[in-house]
Amino acid sequence: MSTDSIRAAVRKHYAATVQTGSSCCGPSSSCCGPALSPVELSRTVGYTNADIETVPDGANLGLGCGNPLAFAELRPGDVVVDLGSGAGFDAFIASPRVGPAGRVIGVDMTPEMLERARSLAARDGITNVEFRLGEIEALPVADNLADMVISNCVINLSPDKPRVFAEALRVLKPGGQLMVSDLVLLRPLPKRVRASVEAYVGCISGASLRDEYLAMIAAAGFADVEVLAESTYSIGSSNPDATEQAIADDVGVAPEDLKATAESVVSVKVRARKPGSGVRGPGSVPPPGQGTGSGVRGPGSVLPPAKAGNGNR
Repeated sequence: MSTDSIRAAVRKHYAATVQTGSSCCGPSSSCCGPALSPVELSRTVGYTNADIETVPDGANLGLGCGNPLAFAELRPGDVVVDLGSGAGFDAFIASPRVGPAGRVIGVDMTPEMLERARSLAARDGITNVEFRLGEIEALPVADNLADMVISNCVINLSPDKPRVFAEALRVLKPGGQLMVSDLVLLRPLPKRVRASVEAYVGCISGASLRDEYLAMIAAAGFADVEVLAESTYSIGSSNPDATEQAIADDVGVAPEDLKATAESVVSVKVRARKPGSGVRGPGSVPPPGQGTGSGVRGPGSVLPPAKAGNGNR
């Protein structure tokens, strides 16, 4: 698939998602059991009731594969940039944490998602968030602006992940943090699954190998790349969503075979820091012990420097 065709397929899928409310990254509908609501889906991937109750009605589409803010230490006055902000779920959770003096900027390439997010912010009078049309490979955000960049199950959809991480580094202030929840692979997927458009827009075939994903972050120039949490993500569960069934149909394999294949997919929460001595908001000096090196750390995630440049899947 070409870059343009990938973007077109992703844009079309998520335009439909905001209209129908179906999920790409969770078991939202089932032929084997009852559908999970967006609230239930959000709980399963790490959001608290307090998080969920923070957002305007209509913002939670149940699209994430984890909570990128679970380990975030946001402070009043911080500036947050959300890559692939969708209907604004994570942006709206960040909003009260940064307060009136802070700012949350969501970036999304799907006009239907932006329309939903902007209308919800206007309806509920949330004035410290804004949503911009753009691609995460070319962020419409100034250099050195953000204290934190977040993303939730979106970077795996990008055909140019190294560029995404380079852009995240560019818009962060020195000392600013990257906090990402995403899907990665423990081993390569079969060729037919990798070639499936349904698998791509379903957050599967665009995912990179775990170590390559971490190496891309380090190669972009980030320091202290760390896996904070990792959990299994089976697309062949007893409650598969519509996209997962479409993948099975698209590549012509039985659901049980797809389940075995999908055991290689895991959800990770990753934190990294832009080198430098900048201060993150009021009193937000980076925690002690965070050096300026570009190493990768976390369970099984230390990579030799020679691998840092091999970021493409």
